[in-house]
Amino acid sequence: MAVLVTGGAGFIGSHLVNYYLRNTDSKIFLIDNISTGQKENLPKSSQVDLIEGDVRDSALVEDIVRRSDVVYHLAAAVGVENIVENPLDSLQTNIEGTQNVLDTAAGDGTPVFIASSSEVYGKSPEVPFSEDDDRVVGPTTVPRWGYANAKALDEFYALAHHEENDLPVVVGRFFNTVGPRQVGEYGMVVPTFVEQALAGDPITVYGDGTQTRCFTHVRDAVEAVHELMNTPAANGHVFNIGSSQPVSINELAERVLEITGSDSRVEHIPFEEAFDEDFEEPTRREPDVSKLRETIGWAPETSLDRILEDVVEERRENVEASS
Repeated sequence: MAVLVTGGAGFIGSHLVNYYLRNTDSKIFLIDNISTGQKENLPKSSQVDLIEGDVRDSALVEDIVRRSDVVYHLAAAVGVENIVENPLDSLQTNIEGTQNVLDTAAGDGTPVFIASSSEVYGKSPEVPFSEDDDRVVGPTTVPRWGYANAKALDEFYALAHHEENDLPVVVGRFFNTVGPRQVGEYGMVVPTFVEQALAGDPITVYGDGTQTRCFTHVRDAVEAVHELMNTPAANGHVFNIGSSQPVSINELAERVLEITGSDSRVEHIPFEEAFDEDFEEPTRREPDVSKLRETIGWAPETSLDRILEDVVEERRENVEASS
């Protein structure tokens, strides 16, 4: 069996590669332009073939998809800061890349997993979010909502291929997936807080910190993705993939301080200073995971403390290895 993981050198992608290596003898193709992914994330294995390239390269995508039996399309622009600073690149990567993958897969009926995001729910006040809920997004003048709409367009395109071409497709909306290997460079809050705490720097909380999020261990997310792709009842459906344990960003900062034993102080920074005056931050993000639980028999439940402990342990090991 041959598996393609686009964005395979990235955070979630590399963990999916490890999952396949631990549990199968599959050949694993990776397409990654190493813009946010890292080669160091990947194990040295004869099963793994990294092709450095861009999912917007239709000829490259067509070649590798046609050699694969299943495709996990994870390549995307990631991180709020990256999306706000590079909106055009974000839109092109998320839309063109997905179209290239789906159009080719449809020719041979190759099953595809499409990675979407909780961002598609926008700023809907209806919490927890269910897969069939209405979406509430902001104006086109705010880059963040361009990302939300690009991901929604990816979903529409995937489901249209399923409806018209009987393409086996599963869409997963990730909710704040975190864990070892994730970097804080693009605005990811958990690695940023952990790195700041370990360095004794101020922990920078944007806004008043009362906004809530649900954090999912990458190990749980990857297992859920694999289970969905091996569950016939999941075909043609959209699933929330996340934890249902909300926590405020203020509480997250305090728990990071407790677990690291750091004496760093918490510093609140207004959103308009960190980004711009038009920036919008949803106050709550919480998934309804009942559909996921009913389909595969479980949903992510790893506690936030365990997630933070794993991230802190990895960061400390990295510091020791580099000293």
